[in-house]
Amino acid sequence: MTSSSADVVSPPTPAPVSVASKRRRPVATNTVLFLAFGVVLVVVAVGALAVGRYTVPVNEIVRILTSQVFPIRQTWYPQEYSTVIDVRLPRVLLSVLIGGGLALTGAVMQGVFRNPLASAQMLGVSSGASFGGVLVLLTGAGGAALVGGAFFGGIAALLLVLAIGRAVPGAPLLMIILGGTVVGAMFQSMVSFVTYIADPYSELPSIVFWLMGSLGTATYSKVLIAAVPILVAGTVMLALRWRLNILAMGDEDATAMGIRPGVLRGVLLVCVALLTAGSVAVAGVVGWVGLVVPHLVRMMVGQDNRRVLPISVLLGASYLTVIDTIARSATSAEIPIGILTAIIGAPFFVLLLFKNRSTLWGSDV
Repeated sequence: MTSSSADVVSPPTPAPVSVASKRRRPVATNTVLFLAFGVVLVVVAVGALAVGRYTVPVNEIVRILTSQVFPIRQTWYPQEYSTVIDVRLPRVLLSVLIGGGLALTGAVMQGVFRNPLASAQMLGVSSGASFGGVLVLLTGAGGAALVGGAFFGGIAALLLVLAIGRAVPGAPLLMIILGGTVVGAMFQSMVSFVTYIADPYSELPSIVFWLMGSLGTATYSKVLIAAVPILVAGTVMLALRWRLNILAMGDEDATAMGIRPGVLRGVLLVCVALLTAGSVAVAGVVGWVGLVVPHLVRMMVGQDNRRVLPISVLLGASYLTVIDTIARSATSAEIPIGILTAIIGAPFFVLLLFKNRSTLWGSDV
């Protein structure tokens, strides 16, 4: 009787083990995903350093890069060293920074507005940054002034869009998208006007080439110029990524959980403008990266922004590096990357919408 009672009172309790395993499993999965996409980025970057009109063997690339840190015996030709270190490495670093940054801005914008069509470009930020940058180029300035002009142009466009979004309280998301279309068109028309009045021999060529988007003039100084705003803004957005999940629950629930939705949106949108300005300043307008890449990531890992944002950075960096490698290797004359990202991204995005229209934005947060 006693053993029977003991059996009843003390049944097997596997629940704690099951709960622990459920807690460990997502962490392990996240680690594997980050490592996998990190390996893909390294492979893509090394491939970009090797591929071109002058091919450099992968083993020599590894030795050349290693020689920048540790002294090793030279086995490479001077032309290979110059090609890797002086020409291709700054370009690859810039494509990694800009690709990862633009993908991150797209993921954040879509999370902030809970809208799969939201992006820095479709909300007019890119057009505003382009106008600010074009004004700086018209004066003959560059460098930090170009980043500053692009940043203030992007902020101006963002403030206009938010003001339009508040005009109709009942449909803020729709009004923000429509406002972005209007503001983007307005700033684009001003860019066209500046292009029209620019000197056709000295100012116009640099403005047009910059607007089409290109990494052909990449240098280590431009990498540094882009790295400061991109890394600062990107770090803030990644640090706040878990709050995007709370923001997606709605303003009332977010407020009940101690989050101030208006302040959080403002901080994230300023970071988006800063990162977009840094990208536009050194590479011109590179569209579709922030729209296509986050959708691909959500199809693979779900809607949890704690995974979506960092993986979007890795995949976006790999994607733009591949695009830039094609741009400089496909033909004898370099193709602007803004053209390629639009040609590849637009139909691919339409295909994604048609194939996944019922599951692309589920409730798996």
